[in-house]
Amino acid sequence: MKYSNLKRIIPLTLLASAATLVVAAPAPVTDLNATSNSTSSAPASSASIERLERLIKSRNQIQLQLQQQLDGLSEELSEMRGMVERNSYELDQMLERQRQLYIEIDTLRTAKPVTVTTPAEATDSSSGAYSADTNENEAYQNAVDLILKKKDYAGATKAFQDFVAAYPDSVYSSNAHYWLGQLYFAQKNDIEAAKSFAKVVSYADSNKRADALLKLGELAKRNNNKAAAQKYYQKVISEYPDSTTAKTADNQLKSL
Repeated sequence: MKYSNLKRIIPLTLLASAATLVVAAPAPVTDLNATSNSTSSAPASSASIERLERLIKSRNQIQLQLQQQLDGLSEELSEMRGMVERNSYELDQMLERQRQLYIEIDTLRTAKPVTVTTPAEATDSSSGAYSADTNENEAYQNAVDLILKKKDYAGATKAFQDFVAAYPDSVYSSNAHYWLGQLYFAQKNDIEAAKSFAKVVSYADSNKRADALLKLGELAKRNNNKAAAQKYYQKVISEYPDSTTAKTADNQLKSL
């Protein structure tokens, strides 16, 4: 009997112990702080990403503005370079015209200096006469002085234009037109130069007629009119065969 009761007691004791263990097992613990931190980190990460995106966008805008400014500066620099090159070319052209003008004037001065100080000396060798009009003599003298003494070629051009207009029948007409032709020639105003030299050629007795024909040949050559150049050079050679001008024309003819 006792043995039977013992057999019942042992299982009951084991069951009781198991129940005690189940009751005594600790309940799972939840970390509230960890949950709270996890929840709050999500908005913080989103804010950081948005801030980073704003910084990147701002940087891109600044880079774009800088590139636009650089492009504008580059364009302005190109325009300035073009202006400098254009001004340099125009200056070179002006200096070349000035150099040619000096050569022409020096040639004239060496060939036949003109000094008119009194009416008796104010003669045109083509007619052996001088003007009785003091104002006429003075106007011609002033125009010549602008070239030979003052080197004022623009002023001389205007003075000779006024002279031939005011005194169309002057004894100095052929010389005045020749001076004008030389001034226009040096300035590369070929149309007006040709008109002036043609006017000189119309004076059959002018001592500048041979030189005017030579200049007409040079103008034709400069404008690639070979036939006209040949005609003028040959005319100089045939009409003034023993002159220095004829020798020059012959050399020019050979160079065509």
